Amino acid sequence: MGKKIIIVGGVAAGASTAARLRRMDEEAEIIMVERGEYISFANCGLPYYVGGVIEQRKRLLVQTPTSMHRRFNIDVKTNSEVQRIIPDEKVVIINNTLSDQSYRESYDYLVLCPGASPIIPDIPGVHQPNVFTVRNVPDSDVIKQHIEVKRPAAAVILGGGFIGLEMAEMLNKRDIKVTLVEASNQLIGVLDSEMAAIVHNYLQNQGIELCLSDRAVSFEGSSSVETVILDSGKSIQTDMVVLGIGVKPEAWLAAEAGLAIGSTGGILVDEYLRTSDPYIYAAGDAIQVKDFITGQDILLPLASPANRQGWLIANNLCGRPSKYSGAQGTAIVKIMDMTVAVTGKNEKALRKLGWVYQTCHAQPNSHATYYPGATQMMAKLIFSPEDGKVFGAQIVGWDGVDKRIDVLATAIRAGMTVFDLQELELAYAPPFSSAKDPVNMLAYAASNVVLKDIEIVHWPEVPEHLAQGAFLIDARTPQEFKHGAAYSAYNIPVDEIRDRLDEIPQDQEILVYCGQGLRSYIVNRILRQKGYNAKNISGGYELYKYQL
Repeated sequence: MGKKIIIVGGVAAGASTAARLRRMDEEAEIIMVERGEYISFANCGLPYYVGGVIEQRKRLLVQTPTSMHRRFNIDVKTNSEVQRIIPDEKVVIINNTLSDQSYRESYDYLVLCPGASPIIPDIPGVHQPNVFTVRNVPDSDVIKQHIEVKRPAAAVILGGGFIGLEMAEMLNKRDIKVTLVEASNQLIGVLDSEMAAIVHNYLQNQGIELCLSDRAVSFEGSSSVETVILDSGKSIQTDMVVLGIGVKPEAWLAAEAGLAIGSTGGILVDEYLRTSDPYIYAAGDAIQVKDFITGQDILLPLASPANRQGWLIANNLCGRPSKYSGAQGTAIVKIMDMTVAVTGKNEKALRKLGWVYQTCHAQPNSHATYYPGATQMMAKLIFSPEDGKVFGAQIVGWDGVDKRIDVLATAIRAGMTVFDLQELELAYAPPFSSAKDPVNMLAYAASNVVLKDIEIVHWPEVPEHLAQGAFLIDARTPQEFKHGAAYSAYNIPVDEIRDRLDEIPQDQEILVYCGQGLRSYIVNRILRQKGYNAKNISGGYELYKYQL
């Protein structure tokens, strides 16, 4: 008789554990307990079902209890909730939520994959029927029905993270006026502020209203929310509210069983994903993990790490010891036609840790510009100024963002430097890339900093430099300059720089920018070799205009 394994939770981590277990051990007795009606559903696809992009509800269901049993011989118990764990007896108490009957089930090993629950703010009116969360299939059913029956004209979304933005796009697609309310001063907290500013500009141009550095304090209305009152005093008329503030780990079951809980509030696990009880493992949104780059304890509610963790637990249970090396937070979101992607650490996180780092920006095109359809992206690399080791990357753009962030995510996992990125031989043909891929271009820009061929200044630092006497050069053409320039900039086009050196003070710091950074880099190289104290403003005017 094989060992008996109970898995609590049947979505990403739980389903991954179960399927891998069966592939590794045909004799094991595997029981999956899921408190909802559905298992192995695509919760990342829920907003797209609400918006009608995914038309058929069944497309969200990767596996059903019947298909899971038929293919993997797994006993799936839906509408069943584990109410208590008794570790000393290796028993769980399960309640059937339909019959309200409870029973005991023994185990040899227990795997906890309970996920995370939406954060519900303590706001008057939050439990009104037109206030929604987006966490599971029934949630999306309720929202979809509300839209189709009530025909709302306006919606307020609380929270500017990935779910909030995906819902904003989907509601906008259904001709609903959307207002996004975010307590911090920017959307997408994993982005640095100058990159988030590009997203803000785009959303506003698409007709989505942003209320940043503000929060809801009251939902007003008799039988449903009709007005959202913000802390600033602003009132917003609405027909529905979507909560996208975030999630918190479902760790209460583990805590009540006496299992160790980490400093973040997630279930504490070791590198083999074992809890403080050697017969109980845990995975997914409910656990505390190590940040791959910094070694910090973090929560990271993402599907890819959850699936990986479930796969590793199955290996460990079947005598193939496998360590989880940590998470680096690679993520991507589609916002209408725009794509936003991140991997690794951002400046805010590294600054908080006191790490020494440097950044650079590049604005390469998705493919060769002479081939039709090329679009520009804003790419940011965060790296060590000492050896060029890559710490993080962020890209905002249109086409080709996904494959570039994946290359950079792989580079971080491999411990690569900006010099290694220069060496990458990436696929090139005019419809797909350029001879120097955007990843290569970003690496060349970063290596210039590491090698001290150039010094970087960022736009937020420029006013202080100017106050101390710096001279600001705009290296674009007179036509570009005429249509907008940074305050107090002096226009000397790159192709005229050698002939106009007498206009550039030799006893002052020289700051140079252009449209995207290439022409100002060339000016910097000329000036530095002629003895000037020249520095390049990262991101150029294209980045500057989003800071206005």
